[in-house]
Amino acid sequence: MKNISSLLVANRGEIAVRIIRACHHVGVKAILATSTIDRESLAAQWADRVVCIGPAPAGQGYLNIGGLIMAAVGTGAEAIHPGYGFLAEQPDLPEACARYGIRFVGPKAEQIRQMGDKILARRMAANLEIPVIPGSELARDLSQALATADTIGYPVLLKAAAGGGGRGMKIVPSHEDMKILFDEASEEARAAFGDPRLYMERLIPHARHIEIQILGDRFDHIVHLGERDCSLQRRHQKLLEEAPSPVLSMDLRAEIAQSALALVRQIQYESAGTVEFILDPDQNKFYFLEMNTRIQVEHPVTEMISGVNLVEEQIRIADEESLGFSQEDIQLSGHSMECRINAESPAHGFRPCPGQITQWEVPKGPGIRIDTHCYPGYVVPPHYDSLLAKLITWGQDRREAIQRMQDALIHFRVAGVDTTIPLHRWILQHPQFQEGTIHTRLIEETLPKEFEQYERNQLC
Repeated sequence: MKNISSLLVANRGEIAVRIIRACHHVGVKAILATSTIDRESLAAQWADRVVCIGPAPAGQGYLNIGGLIMAAVGTGAEAIHPGYGFLAEQPDLPEACARYGIRFVGPKAEQIRQMGDKILARRMAANLEIPVIPGSELARDLSQALATADTIGYPVLLKAAAGGGGRGMKIVPSHEDMKILFDEASEEARAAFGDPRLYMERLIPHARHIEIQILGDRFDHIVHLGERDCSLQRRHQKLLEEAPSPVLSMDLRAEIAQSALALVRQIQYESAGTVEFILDPDQNKFYFLEMNTRIQVEHPVTEMISGVNLVEEQIRIADEESLGFSQEDIQLSGHSMECRINAESPAHGFRPCPGQITQWEVPKGPGIRIDTHCYPGYVVPPHYDSLLAKLITWGQDRREAIQRMQDALIHFRVAGVDTTIPLHRWILQHPQFQEGTIHTRLIEETLPKEFEQYERNQLC
């Protein structure tokens, strides 16, 4: 590293452990910013230095920009890595870093703003002749929303203009439903993002969610590392991801990738990022959805098929290094998938299950990877998201990746808290998953009845 000898990890959980490992691999000292409740975490045990930034509530710790800047300055850290979530897509953090001469491991503030405004991003994509889902740029009030929905046809999807992750998002089946759901969506958007603005898209009922992983440096070198299929979701939250997508033709795959590259070239993007698309399998058409200007939770599946360490590349790019490879150098091999193991009870409406882990036995073997911050005796706090681990498998083809995942889930033993392991075992044996004919609403349509029967059969 030319400019970065120490880096402040401004996150927690498995992504904090992931960043610390990447730092050590490239010879950078890892300093962990931690809340009081996370001082005994695995990340705290692995970091070269730990600095407490506040109590458990995120607003007083991981979301406190001033506290993070003080921690970086006080420890002499030359850079801050935000991970994902928390402040990762808040342009105020890289701007604060710039004022104090700290490198931000991520894109420029202006790039975050451009893609964070979903309406602006949608307009930019359309100007580049990238297909966008039929809809409106802005639904300013209920009357405009009703008029627009009547034009594009129900059902429609209301979405927050300033954010993502399913917050402020509502499926509106009819004219009468719009009268109820518009205000609800607007208030959710205001609470989550401080911005009540909404826009509208036509709902594609059985859509696939396809995203392209990209990397860019300050020397205008931009590459993509193929796509991920993230169609298995619950309430717009991803559950399982795989790469490559089992449904894309070679021509459609290339067209989607080139659309992603065109968008990121337009803004001269730096760092890792993901351009997301919706695929209408009935029409074999794709549409731009949004861009996430950060590392994604599901980045390991791309690493498994490409051999590229995305977090290390982020650090090198922040250190003003050029990408050490071109598009032609990237060779994608095999098939990978990731199951998100959360401390939740799928049988009880995905109720969060904080508490102490009394048993933690992870699977091992060829083609199996575990990204986690957990260990026997770890206490899962109630203050943050419920992600415990990411179980990743690789196979020479999709069938082998599925088989390895099924075996790994059987040997993944956790006690003390409920987890989503039984849910993933059900998903992996589901005929539509086996056939690759999944879509974003499969879980909502089949889970209540089929998973309940599966659970009963497991107890017999």
